[in-house]
Amino acid sequence: MRRSPNRSFTVLAALALVAALGIALAGCGKKSSLTTAPDAGAINGAALLGLKATPNELGAAMRVQESNTAALMRIPGVVGTAITADANGRPAIMVLTEAAMGVGRLPATIDGYRVIEEVSGKIVAMKGGGGGVSHTAQQTPPIQLGTSGGPAGDLANGFCCGGTLGSLVHIGATQYILSNSHVFAGDVVSGGNGSVSSIGDDIIQPGLIDKNCSPSGANVVADLSSLSTLFPPGSTPNVDCAIAQVRSGMVSSNGAILEVGTISASTLAASVGLNVKKSGRTTGLTRSSVSGLNASVSVGYSDECAGGSFTKSFTGQILIKNNGSRFLNSGDSGSLMVEDAATNPRAVGLLFAGSSSIAVANPIGAVLSHLGAQMVGQ
Repeated sequence: MRRSPNRSFTVLAALALVAALGIALAGCGKKSSLTTAPDAGAINGAALLGLKATPNELGAAMRVQESNTAALMRIPGVVGTAITADANGRPAIMVLTEAAMGVGRLPATIDGYRVIEEVSGKIVAMKGGGGGVSHTAQQTPPIQLGTSGGPAGDLANGFCCGGTLGSLVHIGATQYILSNSHVFAGDVVSGGNGSVSSIGDDIIQPGLIDKNCSPSGANVVADLSSLSTLFPPGSTPNVDCAIAQVRSGMVSSNGAILEVGTISASTLAASVGLNVKKSGRTTGLTRSSVSGLNASVSVGYSDECAGGSFTKSFTGQILIKNNGSRFLNSGDSGSLMVEDAATNPRAVGLLFAGSSSIAVANPIGAVLSHLGAQMVGQ
């Protein structure tokens, strides 16, 4: 996440809201289930890009990963697991760590599957504050998405916050902007500002972090329509998403995204090696590839702008390469991840968290199912 200091306070450098990662409580043993897989298509589809495995072989690898996740995450410094491909394209178990483990700290194999360590560092929600040009500038309505935005009242503790207005979805004939829960409805305590996120809150473009912490003159583009999927941390939703109903004439009705254009109304299940791109508030249009499936991770959050910290565990997530935070950085939370196609790309996931080496996305199928929504596209 990204945040900027309120002008009434001493100007500070832009800070990521870093929260200590908790231990994920993943299911194990016979209670393990493939219902947390990234998307049914990733198991049942014929093409598993980058993996030389049949759907049955991939499913077997996921079962082994899931049944061992709880034990792996009890190892100090382990922050997640996922399914990836080894050098020969066979399924392997990726173990995410805060720092490189010494020899013998991790098993070399588990039930015949190679264990591959990925030094990810801590994983935090990618909302916050800072600079930028094209994706932070105020637009003339109807706006395109992939742009700076957030609640008009998203400030507390001397800071203001914001993220990315990701994409357009519809429920019936009504259109909504899709972003993360921690971007649109992240104020879950009344501590620093005496208020909490509420249905009907104004969603503005650009966000407060790009308006000197004042909503004056910003475009009011939508009204908050759903509340937190994150708090309390033990809540059941396995997604970080929220929607806001579009105000008439304020958002391009075809769902165009800056530097991406219109997208497809269809979606695509993630696969290892799939080339993807996203358009976000901080890093703009960036490209990368999927590195892991069925990831179990614990993510650090703030309970309001610059507030107290808590963690939430997720399963069945998508991991994407993020070397040097060049694909996803603070303020890009809420960006829609699509396949790297020139025209009408299909949505793959909703980006919400990461570190300087990996990014994490909710599978788009899980997001749309939770919301009862469909993508706006061609």
